[in-house]
Amino acid sequence: MAAYVIGDIEVTDQAIYDDYRKQVLATIQKYDGKFLARGGRTEPLEGGWAPKRLVMLEFPTMEQALKWYRSPEYAPLIALRERGARGRLLAIEGA
Repeated sequence: MAAYVIGDIEVTDQAIYDDYRKQVLATIQKYDGKFLARGGRTEPLEGGWAPKRLVMLEFPTMEQALKWYRSPEYAPLIALRERGARGRLLAIEGA
């Protein structure tokens, strides 16, 4: 069953975040993931949720999503992202 990682990101340092963006795709692809959304336009519908930047990844399974997030390849990129942005991430299993 597919799983998704959703991130609500506010970029605080564009140069640092750009460095993160250049490196992250290779780690996602290594764990069979792909971007479904990457900072495109959003339209708040209910509840007042208006993310600055929304990111959605798809992985074949929850296990693959968690392997990617906890991987040695992604660990330094988490630190880099946290220097250049604030955000919240979660993983969710698909239906």
